[in-house]
Amino acid sequence: MNESEYNKDLFKFINSSPTPFHLVSFMVKKLIKNSFIHLKEYDKWEIEKGKKYFVTRNGSSIIAFKMGLKSPWNTGIKMAGAHTDSPCLKLKPYPELESDSMTRLGVEVYGGALLTTWFDRKLNLAGKVTCLKEQIDAKRPLSNFLINYNRPVAVIPSLAIHLDRDANKNKSVNPQIHIPPLFMMDNNLNKKSFNQILLEQIKRQHPNALIKEVLGFDLSLSDIDPPCFTGLNNEFISSPRLDNLISCHACLKSLINNDNNSTSFIVCTDNEEIGSDTIVGAKGTFIKSILSRLSVTPENIARTADKSLMISLDNAHGIHPSYREKYDTNHLSELNHGPVLKINASGKYASDSETSGLFKILCKKADIPFQTFVMRSDMPCGSTIGPAISSKTGIKTVDIGAPTLAMHSIRELTGNKDPFMIFKVINKFFSLGDQLLLSLT
Repeated sequence: MNESEYNKDLFKFINSSPTPFHLVSFMVKKLIKNSFIHLKEYDKWEIEKGKKYFVTRNGSSIIAFKMGLKSPWNTGIKMAGAHTDSPCLKLKPYPELESDSMTRLGVEVYGGALLTTWFDRKLNLAGKVTCLKEQIDAKRPLSNFLINYNRPVAVIPSLAIHLDRDANKNKSVNPQIHIPPLFMMDNNLNKKSFNQILLEQIKRQHPNALIKEVLGFDLSLSDIDPPCFTGLNNEFISSPRLDNLISCHACLKSLINNDNNSTSFIVCTDNEEIGSDTIVGAKGTFIKSILSRLSVTPENIARTADKSLMISLDNAHGIHPSYREKYDTNHLSELNHGPVLKINASGKYASDSETSGLFKILCKKADIPFQTFVMRSDMPCGSTIGPAISSKTGIKTVDIGAPTLAMHSIRELTGNKDPFMIFKVINKFFSLGDQLLLSLT
C-alpha cells in the first residue's frame, strides 16, 4: 500500500464514522471480513493460540487482538491504543426549542470544542437510538439502532456583523444561547415530535425494524463536508475528526496487515475527550478486564504486563506559523516531518526515556523521521489514554501522534504524509515479532 492508497482509505474511514458508534461498527465489519472472531463479554471464552478476536463495549469502544503461538506472559503483548470520540455537539434528551416559526436543537458541548468554528457549517446528525420492541421480549425488550442522515440537516447561523460591529474582536460564545442549531421551520398543521422524526429515520435505514417507541438516544452533530486535500500541491489534509480517527485507522490497518506469531492488541476507547473516567473509557474496566481474561491468573497478568509495550496514539500540536510564541522553541513539531514523540514531566503523557528510546528505534526501522513535542512550561498540558492505561495495567507506554493544526476545530489540518507515517511505525511495531519487547526485560 502506498501513501495515496492509504489516504484514500483513511478518507473513506472518516466519512463512515460520524460518531464513535459508527466508527466501531465500521471496524467490526472490517475485522469480521478478515476472520476475527466476535467475543461477547458475558460469554465464557475459549481463547486459542494463533486465532484472532475482538470485543466491543457499548458499541463505542473496541478491543481487537491476535493471539501469538506462545503465551503472552512469556512474550508480552504489543499494544497500540487510540480514542474513538471527538469534540462535538450532543443533543439534549428533549432538544426541541421553538421560536419565531423555527425549531432549533438544544445541545451540550462534548469535550473541548473550538466553538467559533461551528458557525455556518453544514451539520449532519447521527448516533445511536434506543427503542422499545414492538413485541416485548422479557429478556431483551430494547433494541439499538444506528442512524446517520448523512446530509446537512442543521446549521448554526452567525449574527450579521451589522448587528454586532465588534464581532471580530475576541468573540465569546455562550453554548446555551448561541450554539443551538437551526433544524427546521415549524409546521403546526402536521407537527411531529422529535421522537417521531427519529422513528421515521430508523424505518428508512432499518426497514425491517419492529419498534413500539423511542426510549432514548445518543446523537451528535458533525461537519458533513468530507475530508479533502488543500494547499497548492495538496500538501495538507483538511477534515473533521482527524483527532483521533487518524490513530484508530492506523491501529486497525496495522493489526489486519500483520500475521506474525506474536500477540498483538489494539484498543480504541470512547470518552477520552471528557476524561476517560467512564464504563467505556480508558480509566474504566474494559482494558484490564480483557487482559486478565487473556492471562488468566494474577501471576500471569503481572508477567504479561511487565513484558508488554503500548504505543498510545493521539494527535500532537503542530507548529502554527502565526502563533509561534505558544510553543517551546526547542520542541517544535512540523507537518509532514514525521510522528511526534510527546513528553510531559507531570505525567500527562506516559512516555519515559526507555519507551521513548524504543519508539526512536521503531522509527529508524520503519525508515521515517520523528519529532519531539513538549508543552511550554507556563501552559497547561492536555492528556491522552496513555497514562490512564499504563497506570491501570502496569504496561510501559509511549505517547505519540500526528502533528495537527486547528485541533478541536470542527475541521482540523494535518500533512498529507503524516497519516501514512503513523501507520508505518505502528505496522513496523506489529511486524517485529517479540524481539523488540524482549529488550524491555
